[in-house]
Amino acid sequence: MDREKLELIGKQIVDVAYQVHKELGPGLLESAYERCMTFEFIDRGFHVERQKKLPIIYKGNLIEGGYRLDLIVEKEIIIELKTVDHILPVHEAQLISYLKLSGKKLGYLINFNVDLIKNGIYRRVNKL
Repeated sequence: MDREKLELIGKQIVDVAYQVHKELGPGLLESAYERCMTFEFIDRGFHVERQKKLPIIYKGNLIEGGYRLDLIVEKEIIIELKTVDHILPVHEAQLISYLKLSGKKLGYLINFNVDLIKNGIYRRVNKL
């Protein structure tokens, strides 16, 4: 997928997060935001997958690592959702690892436990 299309989808991801946060506010479980974002993406005509398994390739072998991606939009963009007081380096490292393991180029880390959602959205680009 070309960069321009990824950027257009990225803008929609930010808008979906805004709409869900505007409707629900902070304080719910991660799974509630995940389900509502999925609904919103589908309503907008996007292909979205929830809780997609992410295996590890180790020495040419497929190893089920127990990783699950919260959301994948249009089979290209990973969204990792949180409902925490503060995003920590370990949360960012988790998204970066998911990008590397999946070979995807763009990911969003979204923390819904904020007063203003713009303060909870982090965008990461994998430099492959």
